[in-house]
Amino acid sequence: MDVAILALEDGAAFVGRPFGARGETDGEVVFNTSTTGHRGIVDDPANRGLIVVMTCSDVGDFDDDRGDRRPWLRGFVAPGASPRGVNRRAEESLSAYLADRGVVGLTGIDARALARHLRVHGSMKGVVSSIEADDAVLIARARDARGVDGLDLTGEVMPAAATVWAPGPARSYRVAPLGGERLDPEDEKRPRVVVLDFGMRRDAPGRLVDLGLIVTVVSGRIAPEAVMEHQPDGVFLSDGPGDPSALGDVAASVRTLVKAAAESRGVPILGVGLGCQLLGMAFGARTLKLKFGHRGASVPVRDLAAGKVAITNQNHGFAIDPSTLPGDVAPSHVNLNDGTLEGLRHQRLPIVGVQFHPESAVGSHDNQHVFDDFRAAVG
Repeated sequence: MDVAILALEDGAAFVGRPFGARGETDGEVVFNTSTTGHRGIVDDPANRGLIVVMTCSDVGDFDDDRGDRRPWLRGFVAPGASPRGVNRRAEESLSAYLADRGVVGLTGIDARALARHLRVHGSMKGVVSSIEADDAVLIARARDARGVDGLDLTGEVMPAAATVWAPGPARSYRVAPLGGERLDPEDEKRPRVVVLDFGMRRDAPGRLVDLGLIVTVVSGRIAPEAVMEHQPDGVFLSDGPGDPSALGDVAASVRTLVKAAAESRGVPILGVGLGCQLLGMAFGARTLKLKFGHRGASVPVRDLAAGKVAITNQNHGFAIDPSTLPGDVAPSHVNLNDGTLEGLRHQRLPIVGVQFHPESAVGSHDNQHVFDDFRAAVG
């Protein structure tokens, strides 16, 4: 077929051209308003289970090589997609990258009209196909798709083995299997942070290494006592995909970790994205699904303590219900677009969570202080 179709479960259909791999895929359809960093969006494990619609009119022309080298999303939709990249570092076009890795895409549609449709009706299940031309068939398949509600998708993206990250030359870093790392005497003196990886990009541990820390990355489902065996000076809970309400057992594990690390030893804990939601759940709060989520690189958030507004990078479809937070956990940040919770801080313990992504500051450095504050707390 020379056409590709995106069909939604509510009966809407959008016709365009194939982009990336030929075939058919289903997932929850969401939109992202970022104008740069397209490869990072494709490679973000937090997009597992999603068909991502870009609202930027040109995608792939300045595509870079800074992704994590594996796409995780279910499908990719772009209004206008360049057939080649002009970035001098690019090794291949975005379309070729997607095609080589089996990601089905669609281009040549009015993505802003699609985004408006999703804003009005909410994110919903959909199907992208370049092999089936019958709208009715695809709409029926969209209704039968699984979406992400109630799903734990972290098991599909968590690391299989633990690794150690250490500083390298010229602000780079070295990554080695746990037990196989070779640290020099100066590295041995550095504070150590354990990162519970629920499906993160390399930005977060790389940022921690930049701050002079030795970072041990482990599966997000590691037992709390196993975390403490590493004798961490700090603990980081990463972002990840799926519905946080499906992670009740993980939240219970985080609750135990809070007692063992922060409460018993004063070990600072920072959670980002899903990590923030898990902290809220560990304290007894509930999560809720947003109508169409927050996905973009220019979302305004107010820091309640500082009284300042920051521009943030965001990628989430769920949030913490602030009315369910206990009295000793206070909201720290609020989304200025819809008033939803964007951060929390424990009143007694060194525990902070932010819903946005300070490690992925595309065009804005407003939020690097989140990592700087964590580094200061680690000591």
